[in-house]
Amino acid sequence: MKSVQLKKVVFAGLFAAIILIGISVIRIPLPAIVGRPFIHFGNILTVIAVMLLGFGYGAAAGAIGLGLFDLLNGYAATAWLTVIEAIILAAMVSWSFRLVHYSEDRFLQLYWVSLVAGITKIVTSWCTGVIEALMVGTTLNVAMIGAFTSLLAATINSIACFILVPLIYRMLTRVGFSRQRLSAL
Repeated sequence: MKSVQLKKVVFAGLFAAIILIGISVIRIPLPAIVGRPFIHFGNILTVIAVMLLGFGYGAAAGAIGLGLFDLLNGYAATAWLTVIEAIILAAMVSWSFRLVHYSEDRFLQLYWVSLVAGITKIVTSWCTGVIEALMVGTTLNVAMIGAFTSLLAATINSIACFILVPLIYRMLTRVGFSRQRLSAL
């Protein structure tokens, strides 16, 4: 049992590093009224980490990778929001993954999981945008509208998540990675 936990810790660390490097290398900034959003693959990698490692280790990988990126790249004041977003995303992915009773021969179930992940990301991004706007002194109404108008990056990231997560996860299971196999290693 301890070797399984050690392997999950190692894979969580690996995913955290991949998430951090992935966001650092590939990001496309977009204009916004609230925050400094950009297109990136961090959420996609977080979703895959949760699907492979389960909620706890996957959430840790996402929170560490995304949080470290924020701390190292000028988003330190709101890094705590990113960590909360990663944990909520992980919880929703874990819940939806269990809900569909995923098995490797049922590929279409992955689209449900990635749809839940995408919708979750849009909602949490809006909530984060509201909080960020309130942090700089705007009123609640202005914060809510400003956050809504700043959802372009979250929407693009969510669409990419819906399309790419099932394909990437399926490729990983075909080369030997899956939740069941990682637990059995």
